[in-house]
Amino acid sequence: MAGNAALLARRERLLGRNMSLFYEEPVHLTRGEGVWLWDEEGRRYLDCYNNVPHVGHCHPRVVEAITRQASMLNTHTRYLHEGILDYVERLTATFDADLNAAILTCTGSEANDVALRMAQAVTGRTGVIATDHTYHGNTTAVSQLSTRMPPVGGFGGHVRHVPAPDSYRPLGGEPGEAFAAAFAGKVEEAIASLQASPYGFSALIIDPFFANEGFPDLPPGFLDRTVLAVRKAGGLVIADEVQPGFGRTGSHMWGHQRTGFVPDVVTLGKPMANGHPVGGVVANIDTLSAFRKAFRYFNTFGGNPVSCAAAMAVIEVIEEEKLIENARTVGAHARAGFQRLAAKHAVIGDIRGSGLFMGTEFVLDRSTKEPAPELATRIVNAMRERGVLMGKIGVHQCATKIRPPMPFSREHADLMLSTLDDVLSGL
Repeated sequence: MAGNAALLARRERLLGRNMSLFYEEPVHLTRGEGVWLWDEEGRRYLDCYNNVPHVGHCHPRVVEAITRQASMLNTHTRYLHEGILDYVERLTATFDADLNAAILTCTGSEANDVALRMAQAVTGRTGVIATDHTYHGNTTAVSQLSTRMPPVGGFGGHVRHVPAPDSYRPLGGEPGEAFAAAFAGKVEEAIASLQASPYGFSALIIDPFFANEGFPDLPPGFLDRTVLAVRKAGGLVIADEVQPGFGRTGSHMWGHQRTGFVPDVVTLGKPMANGHPVGGVVANIDTLSAFRKAFRYFNTFGGNPVSCAAAMAVIEVIEEEKLIENARTVGAHARAGFQRLAAKHAVIGDIRGSGLFMGTEFVLDRSTKEPAPELATRIVNAMRERGVLMGKIGVHQCATKIRPPMPFSREHADLMLSTLDDVLSGL
């Protein structure tokens, strides 16, 4: 701990105060491999949280691709290079045929910023709708969408927030059709409000898995009426795939495919190149061209040859190692284990998720569904003390966020479950 104390003091002096850290006792990591991380004392941790190393920490295929390209050439997109073209062809082949072009950025924040401007370019309007518990990044534009950290000076008049879906406590009182209709009704109200304002309505931006909202279990077609309302009003649907994308949900390559709709614009980030800073925006070529005409946009590092080599390696590994199928089978195995734990521990109120994105919501009382955020914090920290890293998320901040690297196996899931059982038994 003396070492950590010195690091924390140095960090505050050099990087500023209030930089966030995981856990009450921060972890000083020095090495990673696959689903494992090691601290400075050589202690091993099972990583059940990080989706950035999507195909595993330090995957040799990705490391080799970065090394090979970095030793040959790295520059920007104002020169011709086949690497970006090969990658965008490979990437867009995983989408619906209408999503056939892309802009590469460095982060998901940049991607969402670009997506909002795409909607402005196409519609000529600036009003945007998001949920009231979302996160789409930290540029000036997208920080306007987050209610958890309101921007200095308040929200601009061009933003409307709608209630985040909560399948455990559904809007409308019922988990099925009434829930979907109630959510769509709130979106329709927000559209009408923007249409009556000087801003007009340009786009609805959502994570199709609603990850930061606590990844509620939504019925098939939940967003059909919402998407129809957006299109009827002349707006665009932006799907933020930073968290559910690249096969994370175990059923499809993309979260919107699982949800059952085709967005107008898709944004990508974190897991795109296994930790190398790559983000992207996928859209129809006409939408992308409208953006290029309306905005002079150039990103020095976006789409550079090394980033594209890393991103290409990630797609290849996902396919060759059958990681989407692995997410499906291991995720189902883990959720069955959560069900067994729920029969034993009354603090588990709800179990949800898909593929290798899952968690449990902790409550003080199952009958009232009263959230237990402080308890969730204690559990997450106790898991860290026992060598298992996970986070918490959701509207009430009482749901565990389990989102490990995609090679996560049944054996890893069993270790996580047995550790959680031990922690809950000790409460």
